[in-house]
Amino acid sequence: MLHNLPAGDWAKGERGIACLPDRVGEFQAGVGTAIEYASALKCTQLNCLAGIPPAGADGEAVRRTLVSNLSFAAAQLKAVGIRLLLEPCNTCDIPGFYVNRSRQALAIMDEVGSDNLYLQYDIYHMQIMEGNLAPTIERELGRIRHLQLADNPGRHEPGSGEINYPFLFGFLDRLGYSGWIGCEYKPARGTVEGLGWIRPYL
Repeated sequence: MLHNLPAGDWAKGERGIACLPDRVGEFQAGVGTAIEYASALKCTQLNCLAGIPPAGADGEAVRRTLVSNLSFAAAQLKAVGIRLLLEPCNTCDIPGFYVNRSRQALAIMDEVGSDNLYLQYDIYHMQIMEGNLAPTIERELGRIRHLQLADNPGRHEPGSGEINYPFLFGFLDRLGYSGWIGCEYKPARGTVEGLGWIRPYL
């Protein structure tokens, strides 16, 4: 399982601070805080939300900051046996989110060059941004350490929208994926009813 690194002021619309050049000290302090929580919970993975650059921000400075912060976090987490993950998010739900496609995330990961940095692949986000779910998962399976799901549209439970989850679950089994699949959705009619989709898989 996993949880996120500190993501800034969520109530004010912040969705991560890792790409913000003026928040590097806060980000680094947050890595230490996240390690404390992860150690207490015996959580072996932490996800980094890149954030939303401010309007007019220098693009090169934003990318350099993100790469540097990821490098710092990956090294700090490796020292205590925790993996770092990077998650692309869609720009419909989070306008302006900096890392928004899988290939972009992988290119940033290549630039960081750490063996302790992996991809968090959110099926819902990537259906919106790029589709081509099964081929992408198959191609990048060696770099994916966590999957998340919701259906589209609406970000409700599997079976409520257009994504063929029975196919994807079988496909993941055939690929030999053994990691976690996190359920990050808004139940359409309440929590208990929203769990009905999982019965055939129990």
